[in-house]
Amino acid sequence: MATKAVDSPESLMSLSAVYCLRNLSRTMCYLGDRNKLCLHPDVFLPSEICDKLISMYMDLVLTDNNFEAHDGFFSLFSDPRSTRLTRVQLREDVVRDKDLEAIAKQGLIELHLTYCNSLSARSLKTLAGLRHTLVSLSLFGCSNIFYRQGGAPLASDDEDGASPRLETDFSFKGFERLRMLNLGGLAEEVDVEALLRPLRSLTSLDLSGVRLPSPAFLTQWSDQLTSLVLYNIELSEELINTLTQMEQLRHLDISRQGRRNSKFKLTRKILTTIVRSLVNLVSLDISGHVMLDNCAVQNFEEALGRPSIEPCKSSIYPFRELKRPLQFLGLYDTTLCNLTHIPAYKVTGSKNEDQILNAIEAYTEFRPELAHRAINHLFDIARIQHCSQQLRALQLVIAALKCHKYDKSIQVTGSAALFYLTNTEYRSEQSVQLRRQVIQVVLNGMEQYQEVTVQRNCCLTLCNFSIPEELEFQYHRVNQLLLWILEPLRQDDSIQRIAVHLCNALVCQVDNDHKEAVGKMGFVRTMLNLIQKKLHDKLCDQVMEFSWSALWNITDETPDNCRMFLNCSGMKLFLECLQEFPNKQELHRNMLGLLGNVAEVKALRPQLLTPPFITVFSDLLDSKADGIEVSYNACGVLSHIMFDGPEAWVIEEPRRDVVMERMWEAIRSWDVTSRRNINYRSFEPILRLLPQSIAPVSQHWATWALYNLVSVYSGKYCPLLIKEGGIALLQQVLDMDTSHEETKDMARKVMEHCGNFREDPMDASR
Repeated sequence: MATKAVDSPESLMSLSAVYCLRNLSRTMCYLGDRNKLCLHPDVFLPSEICDKLISMYMDLVLTDNNFEAHDGFFSLFSDPRSTRLTRVQLREDVVRDKDLEAIAKQGLIELHLTYCNSLSARSLKTLAGLRHTLVSLSLFGCSNIFYRQGGAPLASDDEDGASPRLETDFSFKGFERLRMLNLGGLAEEVDVEALLRPLRSLTSLDLSGVRLPSPAFLTQWSDQLTSLVLYNIELSEELINTLTQMEQLRHLDISRQGRRNSKFKLTRKILTTIVRSLVNLVSLDISGHVMLDNCAVQNFEEALGRPSIEPCKSSIYPFRELKRPLQFLGLYDTTLCNLTHIPAYKVTGSKNEDQILNAIEAYTEFRPELAHRAINHLFDIARIQHCSQQLRALQLVIAALKCHKYDKSIQVTGSAALFYLTNTEYRSEQSVQLRRQVIQVVLNGMEQYQEVTVQRNCCLTLCNFSIPEELEFQYHRVNQLLLWILEPLRQDDSIQRIAVHLCNALVCQVDNDHKEAVGKMGFVRTMLNLIQKKLHDKLCDQVMEFSWSALWNITDETPDNCRMFLNCSGMKLFLECLQEFPNKQELHRNMLGLLGNVAEVKALRPQLLTPPFITVFSDLLDSKADGIEVSYNACGVLSHIMFDGPEAWVIEEPRRDVVMERMWEAIRSWDVTSRRNINYRSFEPILRLLPQSIAPVSQHWATWALYNLVSVYSGKYCPLLIKEGGIALLQQVLDMDTSHEETKDMARKVMEHCGNFREDPMDASR
């Protein structure tokens, strides 16, 4: 059975760092001349804190769209007397030359730059200044850093000298302490052999995708190199011969993106030579290579016994030469991953869930093209089968989506996988913290991509959460995104349906402050625009019904939203929908429920008191649609209007007494045991109609409503009625001479129900 993720609290360091980063000018900094961000003079921050601040700053910039990058942030770390940096990791185009220059005086030990395409040759001068301290340096994917003017040359470059020029003056001379270097994605024009020649002490080298003029230059490190990555480099016999001379290697990666267009085939002989020569190997990646059949044992031998990692039982002949199982073996996109006996503790491949998760874990940071394909395999497992390591899977997909926010293929496959990994089957095993991380990356995807597939995947994933409870920590943001998705010119039918459903769920069962805030975002107008479009198309579908339902929810006890509804021609759409769709019961119920909310606002009732509207409400009293709901809601609207008295009845037709009589008849026709499709959070709008003599029929409707609710749902509504002082108000109904006897009779029964509820020994509220 899977273990549930623990809701461990964030460390105090992390919480403090995030708070300071979101409030720099109010915590550790002040605004100096020209609003320049400056560190307070009495602040000294050690390397543990500075490294953490920069790491979390980059995380916020890249994963939180509500976080604004500060132009002068890195200048806060320019003075080693007040700040200390030792290990810095920076990603993506948000990092500029001046950011590196700002930290040039720090004695950095590690500097990892990944996909920092905004860096130009200016930054090489900064690196040169760090030559005496750097031990580990990564320039992976920084394609422009060896060019002046900040860009790689284009095919259409003019010959007038204006195009970016290769920087030829930089050298690694003097980098005596440098042990680990990653130059993955280095531009073809750079002479890698000349560039690396001064480095005598390297133990780890990554040349992924780099053009190697002659493999022999690698032998200068044959006695010391323990890790060598040559991903996506075309193999040759010369390169293989060079590799077999590097006897200290513990990690070798000669993998490819895929088998397509591969000219070199890994034979049994070549693999055997590598294994025999590199006796210290603990990690090997040969993913993406074409393997000849003679590497694997015969099928009948392959099938013998339980899966084993012992080299002597290996289904791959060359690996029988191993002295011990490998810690890691990359076999993704090879036929070998399908074999039974593989001598490694961790294997990447596509045969099973474990191999796929290992692939996502191994390739996410530097090989999104492989991670994307592995996540696609995971999607198939989660969709068709059962994911046995769903917590690990979820964490890996979240990490991939965060790491590659701008990679569309990762966002499409990752968001699709999230939908299946967060469904009801797995919910009980997921912590609040983990599910919040899912919501964050989903919202990031929605913000970043207008592409239909991503939007649909993200909206569907949000439907797997308890709404509004689990989304409340991002309430404003998610509503804003959904309204943006529902703009008429950006509509896809399926996305529109899901988004309206989410909007409706988000404004149900939330407090009035939330509703008012969402109303100000344009919620009411957006829903009415959707209704207008459906009316134009003469289509009453789920979008139409959900839109009216959402308006019903968002206007509940929020007068400002009710006013917006009237000001945006909502009543006109109400009449048109009634006329166009006379038999749509659910639609009628939603519309009348909304108008009940509007009628509760005294200042707005005069706008409802027109002959056409009153005639419609009166006619709907006789409706049998959706049980009693339509008739009940129409009577509720009229009850509030009647409550304003005869002097407010400024229309001649229909006459007030005629409408009142029809209301009496309707109420008497309802079954008091009817089960309701309604949810009251407060009885206040109903209770205000009780102690009055100006409209006995309104008093009767209110009493009937209470009688029905406490009879059918006593456990829910008896406590609410008692809490809100309803018993005292019902007593006033009994004491009034103007109250009708049938009203008093119902009032007594309501009080009796509540009395019985109080006396129930199982009542846990006492």
